[in-house]
Amino acid sequence: MTNRAERRAQAKRNRRGGSDDRRMTAKGRAGVMDERALQERSRRLEAGQGAEWKPAGHTDDLLQKDSVDPNDRNPRLLKAPSGVRQWLRILVWALIICSGLAFLVCMWLPHVPIWATIAIAAVFCLGVLGLFLVGGNRDNPRLDSYGTAL
Repeated sequence: MTNRAERRAQAKRNRRGGSDDRRMTAKGRAGVMDERALQERSRRLEAGQGAEWKPAGHTDDLLQKDSVDPNDRNPRLLKAPSGVRQWLRILVWALIICSGLAFLVCMWLPHVPIWATIAIAAVFCLGVLGLFLVGGNRDNPRLDSYGTAL
């Protein structure tokens, strides 16, 4: 049984001709389309398709658009180093990798002299410092004149 406040609210709604809250919210949003549906509809219209979405039983169009030719190579990705700075950058990275591997080997060998460990660590540090000298693109649009990221 409903309490007195609920009964009075129901009687007040009935006198005003109102309906239940659930019906009011459903009636208020009856003809409204949500934003996502509107965006999908405008995307389909721009693509030259019909405004209404109809399910299709095939995906041939999707496969043709998304297929990638394995023989199509991006020349920018596979470009060989052309300048001295680029060759030095490759050598510095090779130095860092080799000294890091040598340091790992040095850690696991039982009788390595301390001077060898220090030399390997120094070569690694020189490689990292070398990256600051030869690394990076000087024409980076995301950096200001002081090298600070924008």
